Amino acid sequence: MDITKNTALIKRISQEMGFSYCGIAAAAALDEDARRLEKWLRGGMHGKMLYMENHFDLRIDPRKLVPGAKSVITLLQNYFPEQQQAAHTPHIAKYAFGKDYHEVIRAKLRDFMQQLNRQIGDIQGRGFVDSAPVLERTWAQKTGAGWIGRNGNLISKQNGSFFFIATLIVDIDLAYDDPFAKDFCGTCRKCIDACPTDAILPDKIVDGSKCISYYTIELKDALLPDEMKGKFNNWLFGCDVCQDVCPWNRFSQPTDEPMFTPIPEVLNLTTKEWEDLSEEAFRKVFKDSPLKRSKFSGIKRNLSFIQEK
Repeated sequence: MDITKNTALIKRISQEMGFSYCGIAAAAALDEDARRLEKWLRGGMHGKMLYMENHFDLRIDPRKLVPGAKSVITLLQNYFPEQQQAAHTPHIAKYAFGKDYHEVIRAKLRDFMQQLNRQIGDIQGRGFVDSAPVLERTWAQKTGAGWIGRNGNLISKQNGSFFFIATLIVDIDLAYDDPFAKDFCGTCRKCIDACPTDAILPDKIVDGSKCISYYTIELKDALLPDEMKGKFNNWLFGCDVCQDVCPWNRFSQPTDEPMFTPIPEVLNLTTKEWEDLSEEAFRKVFKDSPLKRSKFSGIKRNLSFIQEK
């Protein structure tokens, strides 16, 4: 196989498909990440996200996730919206303004693999987007996309951090990019100081069990903990505080992916309109939205909680 030619083909396809970045690294075990992840889990920072304890060996070695894997391809998809929510509406994380990114990007990855098989030959591989045991931010850093900030997000000097990370693991050798070696957070603590629940700790550790996104999306309990009352700052689904205050996000540009065009109700529903929303209407309006992950009952629980004092 022509490594240079195949690498150029992959980067051209990524551009044609609307990805804002494509970088490639050699598949290998992530020994340092293994130690860090093990410590994070031992500290209980995953809360009730017990799935984080599963498939530890697959998370730290893509060759066990995809037998015969030789290369890890990182793709970034910008989702920064041109429109923002109306004032005084319950806050929704920007990634959830449009259609569910899992479906949008998963379709792109399937198309990507089909094109590779047509133009290169029989390639074995799998595509992932936030739905499998892949340490995608580490791989993004290893492929030169940016650095991992204090808030745990991958940050790009050119584009900030409002993007999804997709990963393709394939069984062919390719030309590899240099890892991103610098950390441009410097002495900045804006994300740490702004976090309403003190979830961002020193040394780039995020206590997931304290994150507003964890409470409003991941936690399935019927009731949210009393000690968190008054700390959610009107966040109904997810949280963007640590990204909104990040200086590097002044470089964010609106996405050109039409599937991420905001659903009008996300931008405009008032608290009263959310309260009056029926389950039938919720299912109809948000059938293709990430909000369905919390289900109608979860959204109602969150709405009630952020109004309590």
